[in-house]
Amino acid sequence: MAIFGFSFAFPFLSIFLNKDLGVHTGTDLYLWTAASASASGIAMAVASPIWGILGDRYGRKPMLIRSMLGGAITVGIIYFAQNPAELVVLRLLQGATSGTVAAATALVAAETPRSRVGWALGVVTSAVALGSAIGPVVGGLAAEFLGLRLVFLGGGVLLALSLIPVLAIVRESPLPPRVGPRVSTLALLNEQPGLRHALTVLIGAQGLVSICTSATQQLVVLRLLEMITTGVSAVSGLGFGLAGLASSVAAVGYTRVTRRLGYVRTAAAASGLMALAVLLIGISPWTSVVVIAIGLSGLFSGVVIPATASMIGLETPHDAQSTVFGFNASSVAFGFFLGPLIGGGVAAATSDVSVSLYVIAALAVLLAVFVGTSAREPAR
Repeated sequence: MAIFGFSFAFPFLSIFLNKDLGVHTGTDLYLWTAASASASGIAMAVASPIWGILGDRYGRKPMLIRSMLGGAITVGIIYFAQNPAELVVLRLLQGATSGTVAAATALVAAETPRSRVGWALGVVTSAVALGSAIGPVVGGLAAEFLGLRLVFLGGGVLLALSLIPVLAIVRESPLPPRVGPRVSTLALLNEQPGLRHALTVLIGAQGLVSICTSATQQLVVLRLLEMITTGVSAVSGLGFGLAGLASSVAAVGYTRVTRRLGYVRTAAAASGLMALAVLLIGISPWTSVVVIAIGLSGLFSGVVIPATASMIGLETPHDAQSTVFGFNASSVAFGFFLGPLIGGGVAAATSDVSVSLYVIAALAVLLAVFVGTSAREPAR
């Protein structure tokens, strides 16, 4: 429900800037899209490690509540934005106060038996993807009839409603009492040979896939704006919905592949296939093929993201889960910041959205090589 609230409107930032805030199509739209899309990422990159450390000290459930409440307030007040600069400021505040996925991931990883971590984090990713699938479809249709301002307000309301089941149902095991001096996360990681390097590779991989997915999401809307003149919100919403649905299915079923191939080979192969899907978005002259390619991109990212997150969960000591996932969230958020900047910057410099998509496809190939050659298979 929380991700549904976020994805209700954010995939349509380019349209909101163009139709509601008066930014003209072309270089200005590319640059303001990049700035507004990446603002929350840089703020989240700075704030996430702090929230992660607090989660290990004071509990992961309070961090989840904080992230949902922060998101509800900041998403809802975008309704009142009057110019692009105000939108960028509100996106900064949203990034600094939210971080729902990281908070939920840390809570689930810490509470789940080790033998079920891969499956459980797959379910988390599936829930995120399902919200991402439904949100753009409903949001795109609502935008056509009600306007994007009301869609942002509705997203804030949905985020507030998502607090109810967390407050009423979710329970967290009591944090174990601290005996003796507090042991730092770095000391815990140094107790196992090679663990810091393994986690650094996986956190870097999560950041790189975040660059690819966030850039692709923004570039798809710009690509469709070039291809069609009416119904862009509805068509892009359909594509994002298809991607989210495919990602949701993949995130639950990918563990069947990892049992045969292992986590590393599964993640590397899916990254390579994601590169082909992004390339197809850039080269296809047909809208229908672009929509299908968006769905394929979601399918393969729905394998890479939970596979690498599960490897992090399996490698990390219990007492460091929130801190490590906080740094992972920082990497992911920095990817959300950098991805739109790369995509929008290349599009503005070349005046060609397709060239930006080619660059993102190349980064996905780099991700495949990086995971395949540098990551290690976690112990079963």
